[in-house]
Amino acid sequence: MGAANGYEQDAAADQDRGRSLLSGCVFCSIVARETPAFIVASDEHTVAFLDVRPVFKGHVLVVPRQHLVTLGDLPTDLLAPYFAAVQRISVALPVALGAQGTWVAENNIVSQSVPHLHTHVVPRTKGDGLRGFFWPRTKYTGGEAQEYADRIAAALGPA
Repeated sequence: MGAANGYEQDAAADQDRGRSLLSGCVFCSIVARETPAFIVASDEHTVAFLDVRPVFKGHVLVVPRQHLVTLGDLPTDLLAPYFAAVQRISVALPVALGAQGTWVAENNIVSQSVPHLHTHVVPRTKGDGLRGFFWPRTKYTGGEAQEYADRIAAALGPA
């Protein structure tokens, strides 16, 4: 997550402040450094900071600097830099915190407490109690699995 020179950083911060004022978004405000946050990484495309309501201590949120609501809104040219930042955090957490791994998750609209694209990177340790915490499990019956697979494939369209 290379650092820009001072002029480029100032210009980016000014741009971020302008977006923050327009959007009224708390994450845009964090990106613009108007709202305090425990920032762990920052580059020209992303900012990563500690979640104020962590699942476990060290839970990080990675956000794009640009105000986008869902993953579907992320421009294709920003996919690689965005997920490179997510990957970098997911590799760093076990090293930094002595965790055994990470859980990477993202909500789109449902359960998205802040309407700004963000990816959760949560440190995990075997026996940490997270299993079964988030979702009830279900099973497919009869031909349901094929029906669901066909519906999803049709919505995706040709490759």
